[in-house]
Amino acid sequence: MSERLLPLDRPQQRALLALLALNANRVVSTDLLIDALWGERPPPTASVALYGLVSGIRKLLEPDHAGVVVTKPPGYMLELPAEQIDVGRFELLAAEGRRALGSNDADTASARLAEALALWRGPALQDLQFLPFAQKEVGRLEESHLAVLEARLEADLARGRNGDLVPELESLVAEHPLRERLRAQLMLALYRAGRQADALAAYRDARTVLADELGLEPSGELLALERAILRHEPSLAARIPVPTDAAAPKTRDETAPPLGRAPRKRWIESRQFRSWRSSLSPFSRSRSRATTRPYASLQTESG
Repeated sequence: MSERLLPLDRPQQRALLALLALNANRVVSTDLLIDALWGERPPPTASVALYGLVSGIRKLLEPDHAGVVVTKPPGYMLELPAEQIDVGRFELLAAEGRRALGSNDADTASARLAEALALWRGPALQDLQFLPFAQKEVGRLEESHLAVLEARLEADLARGRNGDLVPELESLVAEHPLRERLRAQLMLALYRAGRQADALAAYRDARTVLADELGLEPSGELLALERAILRHEPSLAARIPVPTDAAAPKTRDETAPPLGRAPRKRWIESRQFRSWRSSLSPFSRSRSRATTRPYASLQTESG
């Protein structure tokens, strides 16, 4: 495979291609596209302008990807295999990694999940975040990224990389203090590295933060992990595969009807956490934050 950069100089052009790519192989209605690009008060010529943007993208995609932007009532569709789009490849690798983790193949799981995370080159839709559709998608993509990151940490804990993971986990907990799963992973990594006192201190910190921020006590799973650490339970050192269904990122049903206007949703950080009893084993946020350039990357077959 090779890559070709497309010079997408106009923000609306980048937004249109991003929206089509996020819904690859599904028809996106012209109503939704107009609403996404111009808001609730589009100009009278919005339909004509949209057609011009589509025509411009088609010309940029030629000859390698001629015909991939399809006109299909009631709108348009980007027709490309998932593995040729970053978000699609991310989801495919994440699913493969989770299957390996569920089969107790921690090495393969870690490799596939790390490969998925490596596709992230900075914040999702960085230069489009001012658009309402992008704000919704950013929340979904960031949640998927964190879930995959947590799964990769599970795999690395199962591989025995306990002490090596502590700095990364400490950084992630500082950035996402309400995610109990990350806190449980930090406690477990500290305990397995021979730092029982620090593991218990991590629990006390979690309890304080949850009480101060949410007025809640730690979950039963986190409390059970603290008690197991106090008792030095042998099961804490066990290699047990992690159930993966609960934390799998939400993907769209490709058989669903074409997209139309949809109400916007507010995305919040969920308190995802899986029981330590079945996870004894997302990519420090040091990922690149280089300035986003107005280009889109599409893969083409070489040879």
